Amino acid sequence: MEIKMDSLAGVPVYPDVKLYGNVLLDMRVWEGDGWKEETMSWKEGCYVHSGLSGPTEITFKGPDAQRLLSTVSINNCYKWPIGKSKHLVMCDENGLIAGHGLTVRDSEDSFRSFACPPWAVYQNSKLKYNVDIFFRNIFIVQVAGPKSLQVIEEVTGENLHDLEFLNVHKTKIQGIDAEIEVSRIGMAGTLAYELRGAFELGAAVYDLVYNAGKPLGIKRLGWRSYVVNHVEGGFPQFNCTFTGSCYSDAEYMNQFGAAVIVDLSGSVDPANLRARYRTPSEVGWDWMAKFDHDFIGRKAVESEVNNPKRKIVTLRWNPDDVLDTFASLLKPGEAYKTIELPCGQLQPAGGHADYVTKDGKQIGISSGTTYSYYYREVISHCTIDIDQAEIGNEVLVHWGDYGKRIKEIRAVVERYPYLDLPRNENIDVNKLSSEFSI
Repeated sequence: MEIKMDSLAGVPVYPDVKLYGNVLLDMRVWEGDGWKEETMSWKEGCYVHSGLSGPTEITFKGPDAQRLLSTVSINNCYKWPIGKSKHLVMCDENGLIAGHGLTVRDSEDSFRSFACPPWAVYQNSKLKYNVDIFFRNIFIVQVAGPKSLQVIEEVTGENLHDLEFLNVHKTKIQGIDAEIEVSRIGMAGTLAYELRGAFELGAAVYDLVYNAGKPLGIKRLGWRSYVVNHVEGGFPQFNCTFTGSCYSDAEYMNQFGAAVIVDLSGSVDPANLRARYRTPSEVGWDWMAKFDHDFIGRKAVESEVNNPKRKIVTLRWNPDDVLDTFASLLKPGEAYKTIELPCGQLQPAGGHADYVTKDGKQIGISSGTTYSYYYREVISHCTIDIDQAEIGNEVLVHWGDYGKRIKEIRAVVERYPYLDLPRNENIDVNKLSSEFSI
């Protein structure tokens, strides 16, 4: 099989990939090895994914780099070991999440963010801190699942059992004449790693990982299934399960948002942007907020942390009601909105929002509708009133698009995260097999 190494957004052109598609303004793998097989991969084997490759790295370097990140983030940016990553959450003045993303500290005065909206860059254009900011196109090759460490060790030729969760390590990949970064992090909920480096190396690295993983049954995860792991694993995601309030900032949009198109679908009126935004408390990130420093939106965030009104849960949808949406395609009249498989709304879909009600009262917003082939359930994330968040509570999801036919789908509040397998941060990899002596 001939493989063309001139890539589509950091992925080789494989003739047997089922479908490529336009995602995030680039051609990427949409469906690699079949969506059912792909969504089983991070539970039973592993996957390789490069859907975030592109202009995704921002470096903040200089005397005020730490000060800048502290000013724009709810996190404590001072208790931060070198070589360790943090999930930085950035808010606007109203305490709404403007952006978030993984950031690693490289030295005392240097930090790098990945796949993160340039909210900190925008804020520094006003703050004028003494920070040099650089952008670099990089590849991000994600490998996740119980066999992911075996694949990473095979491709690096290195024992990485001692690489701790969120830590970063410089390594070499056999056949690549450049230093590559590996980190134990991912969005699968199970064991996961990322490889990162210069964008032009991405296709070759992806191919080496894919071939190393073939004996282990590795699957090429596409964007069609990518958000399934976020919804199952309890990872709310900017532009996927909610959208950022940065899009309401006219000055920010003038600088960075010319190409941004947000699909405001769902039963909620498209004019209601607040239903599509989230606060840290509404997605379970309030524990990250440290009130030992001033940050943008602190007053609003602190007020809500002290008096939360909503929290995030999983909703498990009634199968008979779900089937009725498909049955409507075979009956006269307007059909219900189709629940796409495996993601109910084709991703990225951060602007999708469906009302959730109880006894006629609006109590929450559902997003990230997903069919889990692993659990054989349709599930979604829901930011819900705290007094309605008890597991087992029965609610109604109003599925459809505003102004069109709406299907009231019964749903039950369930555990969050829904995935009940061991999580990356809790897995003792020394109990896993390795060709290396430990």
